[in-house]
Amino acid sequence: MTEKESRILLITGAAGGIGRATVEIFSQKGWRVIGVDRSPRYDAFPEDGIYIQADISLPEKIEEIYEKASSYTDTLDAVVNNAAVQIAKPLIDTTADEWDMVMASNLRSVFLGAKLAYPLLKARGGGAIVNVSSVHAVATSANIAAYAASKGGLLALTRAMAIEFAPDEIRVNAILPGAVDTPMLRAGFNRGHLGAGDVLDRLENLARKTVNGRVGQPEEIARSIYFLADSTQSSFMTGQALIVDGGATARLSTE
Repeated sequence: MTEKESRILLITGAAGGIGRATVEIFSQKGWRVIGVDRSPRYDAFPEDGIYIQADISLPEKIEEIYEKASSYTDTLDAVVNNAAVQIAKPLIDTTADEWDMVMASNLRSVFLGAKLAYPLLKARGGGAIVNVSSVHAVATSANIAAYAASKGGLLALTRAMAIEFAPDEIRVNAILPGAVDTPMLRAGFNRGHLGAGDVLDRLENLARKTVNGRVGQPEEIARSIYFLADSTQSSFMTGQALIVDGGATARLSTE
């Protein structure tokens, strides 16, 4: 496939654990990548793509992102809405500003981004949007209410987008990762739900809660994202929620 024929991905949260793994897999498959993140461009980001440092919680920054994307390409083949923030504290201690920040970053950004991505996907003759939700959308725990609510809202938004975009051959699906060894996962260890001990102890405690007895790796989620984005593999899927959690949500909590 020549550069001119390369498919093009736009991904938010490109510098995070799942984001980097996703960028790498799409790049290996011959896609060109437009990466977006609040963090600076990292060394391993593909040279044939573009990197946009921006905070997607701000509406004006989302407009800037798509202005820069449009100067790079007239079309998009896929958009992966992966960026997210997490507030790990009791609901009664969560401030309105913290709640709004989580919703702006995790949910409103997808709504606003979809409006701007739509014409680029339509111009390509169709494509895919993959919204990275979380198992917290379907089964959650204490001290993470804002995050869980934002990810649950993202599932409903995914279904609504799938219905409205289907006439233009744009598929919209969500992926719901479980426990994956990322900086966000480790930052959430202070919620106290995995007992005491160091990071490795807490990872082992978490692994025991999954059916297959281990924590996921970012590249495992990235491969699932690629499955949903690549129309040759998932062409008859839209409006769906794909759970990738090592079986964690399959087990009764009363076991």
